[in-house]
Amino acid sequence: MGNRSEARKKALEKAKELVSKMTIEERASQLRYDAPAIERLGIPTYNWWNEALHGVARAGVATSFPQAIGMGATFDVDLIKKAGDVVATEGRAKYNAYSAEDDRDIYKGLTFWSPNVNIFRDPRWGRGHETYGEDPYLTSRLGVAYVEGIQGDGEILKSAACAKHFAVHSGPEALRHEFDAKATKKDMAETYLPAFKACVQEADVEAVMGAYNRTNGEPCCGSKTLMKDILRDEWGFEGHYVSDCWAIRDFHEHHMVTHSAEESAAMALKAGCDVNCGVTYLHLLKALQDGLVTEEEITKAAERAFTTRYLLGLFDGSEYDDIPYEKVECEEHLEVAQQIAKESIVLLKNNGILPLDVNTGKTIGVVGPNANSRAALIGNYHGTSSRYITVLEGIQDKVGHNGRVLYSEGAHLFKDRVEGLGWQNDRISEAVIVAKHSDVVVLCVGLDETLEGEEGDTGNSYASGDKTDLQLPQSQRDLMDAVLAVGKPVIVCLMAGSAIDLSVAQDKADAVLQLWYPGARGGKTVADILFGEYSPSGKLPVTFYRTLEELPAFEDYSMKGRTYRYMENEALYPFGYGLTYGDVAVKSADVVSQDSDTREVTLKVQVTNSGKAATDDVVQIYVKDTESPNAVPNHSLCAFARISLEAGESKDITVTVSGDAFRSVDDEGKYVRDSAKYELYVGTGQPDKRTKELTGRESVKLEVTF
Repeated sequence: MGNRSEARKKALEKAKELVSKMTIEERASQLRYDAPAIERLGIPTYNWWNEALHGVARAGVATSFPQAIGMGATFDVDLIKKAGDVVATEGRAKYNAYSAEDDRDIYKGLTFWSPNVNIFRDPRWGRGHETYGEDPYLTSRLGVAYVEGIQGDGEILKSAACAKHFAVHSGPEALRHEFDAKATKKDMAETYLPAFKACVQEADVEAVMGAYNRTNGEPCCGSKTLMKDILRDEWGFEGHYVSDCWAIRDFHEHHMVTHSAEESAAMALKAGCDVNCGVTYLHLLKALQDGLVTEEEITKAAERAFTTRYLLGLFDGSEYDDIPYEKVECEEHLEVAQQIAKESIVLLKNNGILPLDVNTGKTIGVVGPNANSRAALIGNYHGTSSRYITVLEGIQDKVGHNGRVLYSEGAHLFKDRVEGLGWQNDRISEAVIVAKHSDVVVLCVGLDETLEGEEGDTGNSYASGDKTDLQLPQSQRDLMDAVLAVGKPVIVCLMAGSAIDLSVAQDKADAVLQLWYPGARGGKTVADILFGEYSPSGKLPVTFYRTLEELPAFEDYSMKGRTYRYMENEALYPFGYGLTYGDVAVKSADVVSQDSDTREVTLKVQVTNSGKAATDDVVQIYVKDTESPNAVPNHSLCAFARISLEAGESKDITVTVSGDAFRSVDDEGKYVRDSAKYELYVGTGQPDKRTKELTGRESVKLEVTF
């Protein structure tokens, strides 16, 4: 951070000098996302728009990681930082090669509009799988790690990350261009803002992107409260601010807070929006002519934009200019993607059927619309893989000549028939036949980016990418009922980026696995887990609710009743839950140090795997404030550590709980220390009743007094 701070000062000086040589027309032109060349100054074209939620996206071949929600399920800070570094390396390799061909098109720059650190507050939100889940602490830890990986630790940025969408943005997608997300100061500080703050203050994120919606009356890309008061003045953000795409146009077309494109451009620029993804900044010169903005405001935004370009070494060169194209999708990077897939898959139920034995010569039926689907591997905002391995292909490759694999699509993903002229449920009889002729069935159901995703990018026009309920499409519910009715052992594999009602699978299937969108070659990892090559160890980064009825209206941004910290009912599968093939438990936990000033607490935790299989697991620590009237109703994740254990092995680990965990947020959004007594719970899941029912494990409870 210190090195980067000094580098920023130098970059700013160079930016000011360069911008001073531009005409005002040229300065304004550089605030477009597709900034044109200024040949007389030796400035090439630069397109700010690039994506890298889970690998470099939309510009050809790149390593494909599991979707962000799967990355969240790893609870693995070091691994997510490594993924960010892969993105930066491949981004540089591609940029170097493209630039040599004078190709400076969209998605080919070094400013990645990732990560998405919004809070997945409601399971209906179609873009929730772009996030790391519902918990602000987990999101902040993984968000910081990803940003650090993307940006590197040198004076020159390896590439530039962007924390989005600031702020209070999580649906509904259909209303986002006109919606006013109303959140209390307490909910803002307690839930919606911590991950952004961490990315700014801990990771020195180079960019922040505004959201489409208004927050408490102000459009997020023109909000003095968010952009100036909080982001720059309170948090000390020094990078550049970019609008979401065509969000500034919404000011006058949908939010109706301005009357013209000129007024909208002026509102955004004055609030501190430096780069416009969209076309509204084409009206900046008219706004200048009309006295709505000043030359100084245009100049300041241009200086911020060029500071980033200098920090990337785009004018002076850098140590990254020699990264070769051969780094793209190299073996080392593919191994990182496989490791993330391995750690992301969550075992939700297992009656002992898993892992399967590959050497029995049995017949395995693989059924379902996602069994052989490439779309179900990749989520949205994805790159292109040179090879895809579906779940069916992974199982076929794994089984080889040791047994027989039968396959049936079983049902269309959401339509009532596969063939347009066929009868309703025209593939179900084939699925039943496959099940009858199999010793065990792997049933692959779920969604893909055509059903959940961003408004305008999905085929789900009726809900603009959101879900209307927690149910699988009717075609798949019919399929599941028919396959389960055959009476053969069934392993349900859910490929989706959000919570789905799996109550039927929980009641009737022999095992349930949550695969998320596991990446282009994720089918290999799924097969490896099914056949015991390694143990599943992912944990849910979101709550799987039993019904939507227990949740507030989708449009209600109050946190009351939402997520594990505030919910009043019992989950089907709780946040933090996930089984393994081992038998891991926290045997003891003790406070070994406690700082009365900072309130930092260090714990020594003994963890034992009493099972017969080696496995990873995640030690989770939750805090409950027992005194403060400002405390969250339940408990909050405050520390976690991924641990690897051989069968029968015990380990002692040290985990530190930050003093920030021992604070509350009052109604004014201020952090306060108004309690002296806390409970810490140390286990491999939440300290709730449902987790205990599902795991047979109870967290170790500690009392901490200051």
